[in-house]
Order: sequence, then structure tokens, then C-alpha cells
Amino acid sequence: MKVELIKEYRFEAAHRLPHVPAGHKCARLHGHSFRLELEVHGPVDEHTGWFIDFGVLDELVMPLVAQLDHHCLNEITGLENPTSENLARFVWQRVKPALPSLVAVIVWETSDARCVYRGE
Repeated sequence: MKVELIKEYRFEAAHRLPHVPAGHKCARLHGHSFRLELEVHGPVDEHTGWFIDFGVLDELVMPLVAQLDHHCLNEITGLENPTSENLARFVWQRVKPALPSLVAVIVWETSDARCVYRGE
């Protein structure tokens, strides 16, 4: 049996978008309650009954969430232009090497706007 699992994380952060047109509201410093989801795919182990322990995902992701939470994203190296697209790629690049089963990073900037990144 193969499954798709999604684990959700949340963090608060400020940012501004430096490359939007003059006068665009996102050029000003503002904050979001971000929701981050990691999607992994793989086979269920017959003995354990699961594919991966969610605690393993937490160990990989929580240090990154701590780096982002209550910070200005523009001040984090690699996020100088912290769009949802760039944030999703940023997370992917830091998690994928340790988590080969990762197939998507989903960044929710608001309750109705998200970016899904599946790698290059």
C-alpha cells in the first residue's frame, strides 16, 4: 500500500516584496500567519502500519520553522525577495536532501492563497 501524507506547520512572519510595482501594497512591510505543508509519498510498512513517523518530519522541519517564526523574512539569507513561490522553494531546498520522499511544499500566505512547489 502506498500513501500520501501531509504535515502542517504554522508560523508568523513579516515581509515586504521589493520587486512589485511602485505603490503596490505588498511593497510595505506587513505580516502573515503562514501555513506550511509538507507532502510526502511512500509505501506503508506492513509491520508498523505507517509510512513515516510524523515526529521524523517534525525533527527535520521545526528548526527551519523556528528560523522563520517571528522574523522579517527579507533578512534571512536566501529570502531577500520572500514571495510565497520563493519561500516554498527555500523550504524545499532545505528539507528535500534529508527527506527524499518529499513531493510538495505548500505555502499558505492567507486562508485563500497558496503556492504549491514540487521541485525543479
